[in-house]
Amino acid sequence: MFESGQNWELFGYDMRNVGKHFKAAWRELLWAYDSPVRSHLDEPVSLRSPSGVSCYQAGQPCSDVETSCVAVVLPDELVLTRTLRLPAAVEADLESVLALEVNSSSPFAAADTGYGWTLVTRDEQFLHLILVIVSLSSAMTYIGHEYGSHDAQAQEAWVEVEDRMIVVRGFGEHRREDCYRRRLFKVATMLGAAALVLLLVAASGAGFKKLELENLEAIAVVAEREAQQATRMRNALNAANEMTGAVEQVSRRYPSPHLELARLSQLLADDAYVERLAVNGQEIDLRGRAADAAGVMQLLTKQTEYAAVTAASAIRKIPGTNLEQFHLKIQLKGAAI
Repeated sequence: MFESGQNWELFGYDMRNVGKHFKAAWRELLWAYDSPVRSHLDEPVSLRSPSGVSCYQAGQPCSDVETSCVAVVLPDELVLTRTLRLPAAVEADLESVLALEVNSSSPFAAADTGYGWTLVTRDEQFLHLILVIVSLSSAMTYIGHEYGSHDAQAQEAWVEVEDRMIVVRGFGEHRREDCYRRRLFKVATMLGAAALVLLLVAASGAGFKKLELENLEAIAVVAEREAQQATRMRNALNAANEMTGAVEQVSRRYPSPHLELARLSQLLADDAYVERLAVNGQEIDLRGRAADAAGVMQLLTKQTEYAAVTAASAIRKIPGTNLEQFHLKIQLKGAAI
């Protein structure tokens, strides 16, 4: 339970009256005669006075237009006028405050009292208003005598005070208010429809953008998968190139014995043969027999594939044969490692 003396103020405002202030603000915006909304949507009124007929809209003169609402100006001798200064705090309950003021100030019977008011100025502390009070019967007597109308609802009754037109309640002002209410509802409906259309357009745009985003995400997933596959293939290609390079380096450093043996077989004549062939990197250790060992050495020296041919040992004659024993060191040409 909250204590009765608990402070409900926030930034100087009594939070218990927030609802009243909210309703008062909307009433001021939509229904006050100086409201910018009402100045555009209020039904024009044909105002009749002893000086002639003029056209008014939201209490201000306007160009002559065709209208179904009529008002008459009551003379000053039928009107009681009061200037009020009220605390700004009563604005939320202004109607009730003015009703009490009328009851306490009117010299007429309650059923015969009509009144109207207008806000002149406001400041941080006070509201300055003009209040008018009339006798309904006296006003109708005047209207019937001057304008030939005996129906109070057939026209509005206005009072002019300090160049301000004040509507006296209790006459035909409900017709104009009904027109204004219908226009207000029509405008609100149009604005609501426009807002709904904008919302649908925004929602459609958001839906299309979502579909585009989903498509882009799917494309990004496929592209990422393909990029990963391309990366794997590039890595595999790099590994294969490295392996090929390593094989080439090994091939250059360690020539194939089969290739060198085939080359020597083509070079050596039938009277020469190889007893031993050893390949160690770029060097070939060759042992063999030939009828002319010096000729074999000279033949090998002329080959462009060989960088140098040297005798590892002296050539010697093999006893009992016409063959010579040779032992050669052959240096192959190749890229330096």
